[in-house]
Amino acid sequence: MAKKHRGRSEGSLYQRPNGTWRAQVLLNGKRVSQGFKTKADALVWLRNFQVRIDQGLDYQASKITLADYLEQWIENHAPALRSTTAHQYRQNIRKHIIPKIGNLQLKDLHLARIEQFYVELVQSGVGIRTVRITHNIMHKSLAKAVRYGLISHNPSHGASLPRYKRGEMQVLDENQVSQFLIAAQDSPYLALYHLAITTGMRQGELFGLKWSDLQWNNAKLHVQRQVQKIPGQGWGFVEPKTRSGRRTIKLGEGSLFILRQHWERQGLQKALAGHRWKENDLIFPSSVGTPGDPSNLRVDFLRTLEKAGLPKIRFHDLRHTAASLLLNHGIPVIIVSKILGHSKPSITLDVYGHLYHEMQDEAAITIDKLVTPIQVEIPQKAIKDISS
Repeated sequence: MAKKHRGRSEGSLYQRPNGTWRAQVLLNGKRVSQGFKTKADALVWLRNFQVRIDQGLDYQASKITLADYLEQWIENHAPALRSTTAHQYRQNIRKHIIPKIGNLQLKDLHLARIEQFYVELVQSGVGIRTVRITHNIMHKSLAKAVRYGLISHNPSHGASLPRYKRGEMQVLDENQVSQFLIAAQDSPYLALYHLAITTGMRQGELFGLKWSDLQWNNAKLHVQRQVQKIPGQGWGFVEPKTRSGRRTIKLGEGSLFILRQHWERQGLQKALAGHRWKENDLIFPSSVGTPGDPSNLRVDFLRTLEKAGLPKIRFHDLRHTAASLLLNHGIPVIIVSKILGHSKPSITLDVYGHLYHEMQDEAAITIDKLVTPIQVEIPQKAIKDISS
């Protein structure tokens, strides 16, 4: 017969015939039990459970599954999120979390199981970024569960996460940029391409620009919003995700000239559209004034690359091209960081640090010139004067 052990208000503990251990606690007159491989693990569980009872845990709370909890959590948390983020969280919970570990009760979640869950996601082909979003959901939701008193600690805290594997960055060099912009002369997106290359702005930020954001007199462009697809609502305007995303970018005369030409062409575009034009004050709208369509831009972008005889790249690579040109021409990383809208220069260095390796030859030549002594022939008379 299995031998039972009972401590002071710590429930009961007994060993099964197969050598494993079973811990039991009475909660609100009902038995809560859990099996373990070792006595030590069972004792830890008993003590932690007792702490949770002391903190107000009741029987119903102890039986809540992760699936039930997350469904309630996202409904409560969604109003504090951007609509696109809330949609992304709901999709992730439904598609990745609930099918794999949703049946687990909150009390049975522990760090090793959560880390195993992340590994399983990667092995099933889920992308690193999605796994990290999943962890963000787990960590935020379980931190709230701690505050609710449903669990004593956050079991996802300190979880090891898969590292990002950055794809090979594709950028255009100066000659290729010239080829591309020449090929784009007849494109309705010429001004957009020019700004993408000179400022590194994201596609959504470019589509979100309004003429009121442009100060012609001091050549400043204010980035205050971006166009983003909102599930169930279509395309809409949202604020940048971070405070650094709201930024002011100084423009050169070349950019202002191209924007003036673009403004004049847009006047003709409005006249052609007539009553169909929807005035949104956008710099880069559709043919009827509504937010621009990324799919149309993509078609024109690929056609322009082909016309210029350039390799196929993503539109986002124009942002990388801008960063590359700026850094390779000696613009300080802190300035590049502000132009790109990074929250801190270390992010810029993390993404584009490899460019500094390409600049090491030039740096080596420059430092040599600075420290190499110059041979100067001193006249003998001057030496005698100094010695005397």
